[in-house]
Amino acid sequence: MSDIKIACIGSGNMGFALMKGITAQSKDSHKSISIGFTDVHPEKSKAAAEALGAEVYGSNTEAAEKADFIFLAVKPQSLFDMLAAIAPVVQKRLTEGSAPLLVSMAAGWTIEKIQMAIASGSRGTSPSKFPVARIMPSSLALISKGMIAFAVSTAASGEKADALEAMLNGAGIVDKISENYFNAITGLSGSGPAFAFMFIEALADGGVLAGLPRNKALIYAAQTVIGSAAMVLETGKHPGELKDMVASQGGTTIAGVAALEAGAFRSTTIKAVETAWKRSTELGKN
Repeated sequence: MSDIKIACIGSGNMGFALMKGITAQSKDSHKSISIGFTDVHPEKSKAAAEALGAEVYGSNTEAAEKADFIFLAVKPQSLFDMLAAIAPVVQKRLTEGSAPLLVSMAAGWTIEKIQMAIASGSRGTSPSKFPVARIMPSSLALISKGMIAFAVSTAASGEKADALEAMLNGAGIVDKISENYFNAITGLSGSGPAFAFMFIEALADGGVLAGLPRNKALIYAAQTVIGSAAMVLETGKHPGELKDMVASQGGTTIAGVAALEAGAFRSTTIKAVETAWKRSTELGKN
C-alpha cells in the first residue's frame, strides 16, 4: 500500500509508543504514512502529534472518515462507547467499499465482540464483514523491544493485514498467533514489563543494601536482567539450566536462590501472571 493514513484514537502511553514505532519504520522503509491523533483530552493528542510530526483530528468521527487504519488505543472500559460513536461512519464506508481496518489493543475484547459493537444498529450487515485486527503489545513498544501478538479477521484484506504487520515491526517482534491465546499473552507479555521493572528495582535495592551507590546498583541490576534475557534467547537453553550454571556448590548464588525460594519467588510470579490473565478475561465480559 502507498499513502497510508493512520488514526490513533487515544494518545496515551501505548498508542504513542506504537505510533512512534510505526513512524520510525516508515522512515526506514521510505513509505508514505501519515498519522493523526484524537483524545478526550485535546492537549494530549496535540503533544503526541507534535512529538512525532503528526496531525490532530478534530474528532473520532473525522478520524474514522479519513483513516485506512484506526488504532483503538483506549481503555477496555471505554471501548464500547467509542465504537458506538464511530460505527455509523465505519458502516457507511463498508457499504462504499472503503472500510478501514480497526486495530484494537484492548484487553479482553475479542475480534467478534468488536465486530458486534460496530455492527449494532446496522441493517442487513453481518458483523463478520467488518475488518478488525487485534494486537497485544506492551509498553516495551516505546523502544521497539516488545512482543506484539497479532490476529486478524477474515474480513480484512491480505494487503491491509500485511501492511499492518509490516508497520508494527517498527515497535517490536510481531507474532501471528491464535486469538485464543490473547488473554494469556496479556497476563504474561502485556503486564510482564511491570513485573520485570519491580524485579530490577528490588535487585538494585539489594545492591544498595550491600553498599553500592544507588546509581551504580540500578545500572548493574538492569544490565544483569538484559544479559540474562539475551542468554535465554541466544543460547536456546532452559532458564533452569542457565541458573544451575551460575549456582556453584556452596556458593553465593545458591544461597541467594534459597532465599528467593523461601520467599515463594517463583510461585508468586506465576500467581501474578495468572491474576493478570484472569483480569483480562473479566474485562472481556463487561
